[in-house]
Amino acid sequence: MEQKQIQIRASEADLKGVYSNVMQILHTQEEFILDFFNIIGESGVFSARIILSPGHLKRMVQALEENLKKYESRFGPITPAQPPTPEVGFKP
Repeated sequence: MEQKQIQIRASEADLKGVYSNVMQILHTQEEFILDFFNIIGESGVFSARIILSPGHLKRMVQALEENLKKYESRFGPITPAQPPTPEVGFKP
């Protein structure tokens, strides 16, 4: 199969990235919605929303698992972070 080259554009702001320490997952039959937040104390900031088809989400989960294994084989096991206490809730 012939490889195609794809040109991707990104602004300087996009390349800086955003920090997130909380993620909320919503889904319908057609899509998964990943909302990322940065919560500090009693307030937070919405960072990003990613919308994926179920098939793409499954491929992404597999890619994350594969890369997590590579990371741990190189740098050692990762200790999972403790869940927030009390549990994070969102006010309308």
